[in-house]
Amino acid sequence: MKRSEINNTIKFSLAFLKQLKFNLPPFAYWTAEQWNSHPENCEEIKDAMLGWDVTDFGYGDFRQYGFTSFTLRNGVLHDDRYKKPYAEKIMISSEDQITPFHFHWHKMEDIINRGGGNLLIQLYNSTPDEKFADTPVVVSIDGIQKTFEAGSIVRLKPGESISLTPRLYHKFWAEKGFGKTLLGEVSMTNDDNIDNRFYDETSRFTNIIEDEAPLYLLCNEYPK
Repeated sequence: MKRSEINNTIKFSLAFLKQLKFNLPPFAYWTAEQWNSHPENCEEIKDAMLGWDVTDFGYGDFRQYGFTSFTLRNGVLHDDRYKKPYAEKIMISSEDQITPFHFHWHKMEDIINRGGGNLLIQLYNSTPDEKFADTPVVVSIDGIQKTFEAGSIVRLKPGESISLTPRLYHKFWAEKGFGKTLLGEVSMTNDDNIDNRFYDETSRFTNIIEDEAPLYLLCNEYPK
């Protein structure tokens, strides 16, 4: 993925967030130069991987496979300096832009449609050998328990949310014809380095082609 595409994606994301009146913390706007020279202690931001994440999952086609997210708060597993047992993200999904099938071994999460278009999410239980199960999927949608057949696609309209338990395969995308969707994620502590099990082989963080200078650093790019 080209750096220019990442820069433009973040610009468009900031405009979309402004449109929906969703405000980000100050460090969301720090430039690469500010990160290198910032006088404050920013270790929690760096260690908990707060901030921007733009990925194409290694597919090389961000329009079809990818998402943009910003981690607002997070702990760090097995690090007593950062004891938060919770995390919060926002994510932006364009129409028909797929986040591929995956589950989390540790993390339980709620996915919330914060506004914009509709979110479609497809669900499968996992087998002990991490394949798709053909068993019914039981989830909580806004506090109401519902049962779906394996592989069902659930539609979440703005304001609706779904709880996803560990080892529950899911992929999601913004429904075509309804525009971009702003998603919220409220979860247990998030670790994207070790707690993602993708059904097909992917790269969680994108390989960047540096065709221009970064506008903002991604959460896995901070200076040590």
